[in-house]
Amino acid sequence: MFDRIWRIIIKEFLQLRRDKYARFQLLVPPIAQMLIFGYAATFEVNHMEIAVIDFDHSQESRDLLSRFTFTGRFDAVKVLRNERELKALVGRSDIPMVLEVEPGFAELLRKGQTAHLQVIVDGTNSNTALIAVGYVNQIANRFAEDYARDRLNQIMPAMAAVVPQIDLEQRPWYNPDLNSQWFFVPGLIGSITLVMVVTLTSFAIVREREIGTLEQVMVTPIRPIELILGKTIPFFLVGLGDAALVAVAGTLWFQVPFRGDPLVLLFGLVLFLLSTLGVGLLISTLSSTQQQALASSFFFLNPAFTLSGFSFPITSMPRAMQIITYADPLRYFLVILRGTFLKGVGLAVLWPQFLALAVLTLILLVVSVARFRKSVD
Repeated sequence: MFDRIWRIIIKEFLQLRRDKYARFQLLVPPIAQMLIFGYAATFEVNHMEIAVIDFDHSQESRDLLSRFTFTGRFDAVKVLRNERELKALVGRSDIPMVLEVEPGFAELLRKGQTAHLQVIVDGTNSNTALIAVGYVNQIANRFAEDYARDRLNQIMPAMAAVVPQIDLEQRPWYNPDLNSQWFFVPGLIGSITLVMVVTLTSFAIVREREIGTLEQVMVTPIRPIELILGKTIPFFLVGLGDAALVAVAGTLWFQVPFRGDPLVLLFGLVLFLLSTLGVGLLISTLSSTQQQALASSFFFLNPAFTLSGFSFPITSMPRAMQIITYADPLRYFLVILRGTFLKGVGLAVLWPQFLALAVLTLILLVVSVARFRKSVD
């Protein structure tokens, strides 16, 4: 039995060595995706190009507008002069936000009344718009606090000295600088591994069925379970290698810390790889051509990526979608990845994710193996 399985494993690795495209697919795309996502994927807004229009032309209005450029969040690339220019600019997508200081801004501030700053933002990209408006609120509130304190110091210095204040001290745990790369890079280990293993597993078996070699193998004394093991073990090892490659490259290149136990991460990776192998086998049994396997893989991978919590919080999804996420192996593995990398926690904290991933892995493997045995018999 073991000799027959070993020969199939050798056959798969020889086929990978002969296939130049497969070798390229195993090395270049994972590193390229890690670099692209690591640099491009971010929740922050930096150097957003904005336009400003100042109808007040006061020292206060100039002080307020200057604060937006000093933070590095915004770049005032255009100064408007009237409403006509403002209306002509709103529909242009290259400048998504306009700040308008209304007439009488400084006068209202000096009287102790509420002054208005109008923010006109392109809402087609709602996520960026919400983040940008949040930064505007922070800058405007800080300006109002500084202005009120300065005015009180000028008018009633004795009272200003005893006015109670609240100083907000931010202490983010596990990611002190709130670096988006520390959030995305560990997640890339799971998402890239998922894509690679599912694609390789489903395509390799379908390719043999399409060219007729699978039937030739089945007329030999080899049993279906031996064929399954011989086919999946190489992709399991390939998945381990790809995950290690992305993990090492990501931690060294982006300086993402690893604070946990490597054995805990390895155990989670093994369970995750087994579940992805089950998905790949299931796709292979449902497909008779490589085109069908590609469509089926896309049908699974895209929702799995979206529902995993990699980019979008699961708690913000509708309740029905949250229930569906429990069938996504990537959901649990992302928690394990970020927990071991950033928090340094172990099985005492992550055991619910390990248990859920183990149950899901068992179900996927049993269903996919049973379906595979039926398709080859």
